[in-house]
Amino acid sequence: GSILDLLGGGKSQGMISPDKALPGRSTKMANISGLRHYVLGTKIEEVPEGYEEAVFANGCFWGSEKSIWRLPKGIHSTAVGYCAGYTPNPTYNEACSSMTGHTEGFRVVYNPAEISYVDILRM
Repeated sequence: GSILDLLGGGKSQGMISPDKALPGRSTKMANISGLRHYVLGTKIEEVPEGYEEAVFANGCFWGSEKSIWRLPKGIHSTAVGYCAGYTPNPTYNEACSSMTGHTEGFRVVYNPAEISYVDILRM
């Protein structure tokens, strides 16, 4: 065996199938409506006219989201959550269980007249 076998990573079980995924819930996370971004002060769910959304899924959302806050202009808001998957509105613990099919990701609402998608990608 290898060190991966000891850590539980030697044999991939693959992604969970839709019929085996956790059931989740029909309601979105409590207290999200009208919520303002703690750092940027903007409404989390708002996408102003002329702005675009980009979603990035790269494993762990916290550090990735934080890097976007350092961009000098053009960012309206960021929000973390779960991408793809089968379980509607999963909790953090559910998504981390590998039983939902989700990956961690974050959304960026940005003004393409002030910052390009490529510049966001570079972060």
